Amino acid sequence: MTATHGFTLVSETAVEEYALTARLYRHGPTGAELLSISCADENKVFGVTLRTPPTDSTGLPHILEHSVLCGSRRYPVKEPFVELLKSSLQTFLNAFTYPDKTCYPVASANLADFYNLVDVYLDAVFHPRIPEEVFGQEGWHFHPHEGGFVFKGVVYNEMKGAYSSPESLLGEHSQRALFPGTTYGVDSGGDPAVIPRLTYSQFKDFHAKYYHPSNARFYFYGDDDPERRLLILEEYLKDFQPIEPDSAVALQKPFDAPRRVEERYACAPAEEGREPKAYFTVNWLLPEASDVERTLALAVLEHVLIGLPGSPLRRALIASGLGEDLAGGGLETELRQMTFSIGLKGVEPARLEEAQQLVLDTLKDIRAKGIDPDDVEAALNTIEFRLRENNTGSFPRGLSLMLRALVTWLHDGDPLAPIRFQAPLDALKASLAKGEGLLESLLDEHLLNNPHRVHVLLLPDPGMERRLLDEERARLDAALAALTPEGMEQARDLARRIAHFQETPDAPEDLARIPKLHLADLPRENKRIPGDWPEPGVFFHDLPTNGVVYLELGFDLSGVDPELLPLTPLFGRALLEMGTRKEDFARFLNRAARKTGGLGREVALSSVRAGGPGAASARLIVAGKATPERAGDFLGILSDALLQANFDDKARFREMLLEAKARSERRLAPSGHVYASRRLKARFHRAALAEERLAGLKAIQGLRRWAEAFDEHWPVLNAGLHRLRECVLTRAGLEANVTLDAKAFEGFRPRLMALLADLPQGAPATQAAWPALELPAREGLAAPVQVNYVAQGRLLAPGDYDFHGSMLVACRYLRNAYLWERVRVRGGAYGAFSSFDRWSGTLSMVSYRDPNIAKTLEAFAEAGDFLAKLDIGPEELERAVIGAVGDFDAVLLPDAQGHVAMARHWARDGEETRARVRREVMETTLDHLREAGRVMTRAMDGAPVVVLGGEEALRGASEAVGALEITRAM
Repeated sequence: MTATHGFTLVSETAVEEYALTARLYRHGPTGAELLSISCADENKVFGVTLRTPPTDSTGLPHILEHSVLCGSRRYPVKEPFVELLKSSLQTFLNAFTYPDKTCYPVASANLADFYNLVDVYLDAVFHPRIPEEVFGQEGWHFHPHEGGFVFKGVVYNEMKGAYSSPESLLGEHSQRALFPGTTYGVDSGGDPAVIPRLTYSQFKDFHAKYYHPSNARFYFYGDDDPERRLLILEEYLKDFQPIEPDSAVALQKPFDAPRRVEERYACAPAEEGREPKAYFTVNWLLPEASDVERTLALAVLEHVLIGLPGSPLRRALIASGLGEDLAGGGLETELRQMTFSIGLKGVEPARLEEAQQLVLDTLKDIRAKGIDPDDVEAALNTIEFRLRENNTGSFPRGLSLMLRALVTWLHDGDPLAPIRFQAPLDALKASLAKGEGLLESLLDEHLLNNPHRVHVLLLPDPGMERRLLDEERARLDAALAALTPEGMEQARDLARRIAHFQETPDAPEDLARIPKLHLADLPRENKRIPGDWPEPGVFFHDLPTNGVVYLELGFDLSGVDPELLPLTPLFGRALLEMGTRKEDFARFLNRAARKTGGLGREVALSSVRAGGPGAASARLIVAGKATPERAGDFLGILSDALLQANFDDKARFREMLLEAKARSERRLAPSGHVYASRRLKARFHRAALAEERLAGLKAIQGLRRWAEAFDEHWPVLNAGLHRLRECVLTRAGLEANVTLDAKAFEGFRPRLMALLADLPQGAPATQAAWPALELPAREGLAAPVQVNYVAQGRLLAPGDYDFHGSMLVACRYLRNAYLWERVRVRGGAYGAFSSFDRWSGTLSMVSYRDPNIAKTLEAFAEAGDFLAKLDIGPEELERAVIGAVGDFDAVLLPDAQGHVAMARHWARDGEETRARVRREVMETTLDHLREAGRVMTRAMDGAPVVVLGGEEALRGASEAVGALEITRAM
């Protein structure tokens, strides 16, 4: 074979499933592999992945992932990653640490921008600076605090946040228990109790050992020049000599018998009528994921068992009343060996043995009775639809394919095996058609008769929050006591060097090295989404959807009485998950899975542009998708749900209520910034008030109240569901949204109109009064978490501030410059955000997984002054503007385009307005940014505050920055 730019072509394959050509290359001098995919997708993707198996839980791969993006040989600035975030048109820019690999992917639809991203990332991965100051900043160091020291570091605080989530803990303990003899038996992200054991020399050695082309898999995808890809890589690879990386992931030795593990999580103290609950999973080790047909068959089996609310294993666990929602991730295929995990959340500790036995007994019962062919058909249709549609949402399609390829490629297998699904899918269908019990055999082999099984119990511990603080203090004291005088001075010196490193600005000439676009490279006009109204109340988007019809039915909620409003999310779910007068919920959902690509529902809330704080759009969206040939079945299923939903199944509604409560509660710790922000904004305008009632802490409190006295509340809840059907599901309050190509729409249109004609006409809604919540100006929400989430903001009323597009530039620049530096880099938080909602006029700042409260509020207070005194040159200003323009030009798949167009319609955000805002963004001057800073300074002075955090931290902050009114969040 002929080598081109050092690469030899190993294979070239047309992948008809996704209309792409895949070329696999090997780099002669280093042995590096490249998967180069050419297709018509403008959203180009590059990635480099390295096998990085850890040997302990110090989080070394994770800390290194952060650190290599903090300056490199060619780009010797502190944060080239952030400089790119400021000014790139990127559609994806991040890095991932997995249990066995580290991935560095980027994506952009702009060709020049894409090549800039590739260049910076390649230099970062293979030629990082990674001085000790970066190791200490991103990983951990002894940080001076109130006359003593604390552990501090971005990853350290990130993982304290992760370890505050019971579900994260359960998943981590389950994986470790299944793989005690391999790299999967430690935490690659880092255990906060172990991270401070990591040394700088270990950190450097790990990079030297694994960050080498001989240990790399390179990936390109999209419509760029495939030969230029080789040239770009050769420029970086030519300086390396081959090595033999010892990075292979060993197989786990199978167990002779099942095992049991007990762990604990921090919970709130018991309250009257509310005892802390436990979690558990039953986990099995399965074969390697390299056998694609077997993997597909196991995916079908998983769907049969738990894929739908009526699936037999899921149904048995939920209907038992032993728990509130499923736990465990089901089938996991990203590691070298697959796993299956299932269990329950919200179990009374005394009933854990009964609940675990129910899993095993139910599997035996399913095996004895045999698997229902309708369940198999539903599973096959669902999986095949997903594979063919390849709908990855806002995640670039090319990146999704890269991660699928790595399942086999990382372990020296065929990277295209998981992508070329047609042959294994046909073989699986043929095997199932023979009726020889394939799925039953898999059930026997991999679950019922598999001794490699681990039962993991996660027990509630109300004293653990305090104990974790004491243990951290003890570890810190022990570490400090072990230091020699020289070691103590070195620790102080490192802290000083880190502070100096953080405070020293990058040299202008070094910043100038970062590749950049220019405003002239950007289109002056916004991308337009096609749309017209071929029928009254029907918004149609003529887009290529690869033969899939996407339909959203948006019902007006603005007239819903305030006492019914909190019930609307469960009402939407009840429409699709309680069955009809003709079918129970299991049969109805099974029919939907066999005949459609899926049904869904959501409550969509937004302020209405220029409508003031009392103007809001509130819609219940009932959505679905199907192929045109099954449009009749699809619309018939929707008609049954809308007109015949059975709201009287008390037991089924209770199950949904408990699941909703459990899911909301468990999102609190990992998404504390979301809850704090919702709570803050609920003070300001109607849409945010509704969101707090429907999805915030107020919603959690309501779900708990209903669940704890369900029999008492059921008559009112049942009557409310019927009242909502009468007032919401009407033709008068409906706007339909269809995304499909024009030719197929002509056949779909009359069927859709027939469905709409069957709905009651109803009367146009009169906006209901939704009373404001009585909330304190400074609120502390206590939860068993190891880090904090701080939110502050204000509504800027017209007259106080009249919106100009430059405010979007100001907030974005503030987030990626000032807040990144003050709250993340110096403060050690995992993240900080600033935003301005141009529809409502709300300015807000929020921090994420933050060890500080007082310092963060101080940073928020001084943010406006930073902008008001900003002195940057024309190039830096241009970069700031370009980044903000990029927010207008997101790459959207066809269904997302249709959804966004309808959302803009409901918010009255027309093309003329959006064009004006784009012009204002592109014409932003330094004076605009300074004026935005002065606006922020006035706004943040005395602005409301919401902090979600540990009770001790909240009390300490109250003493430092003024009283917080503290209540318990959970």
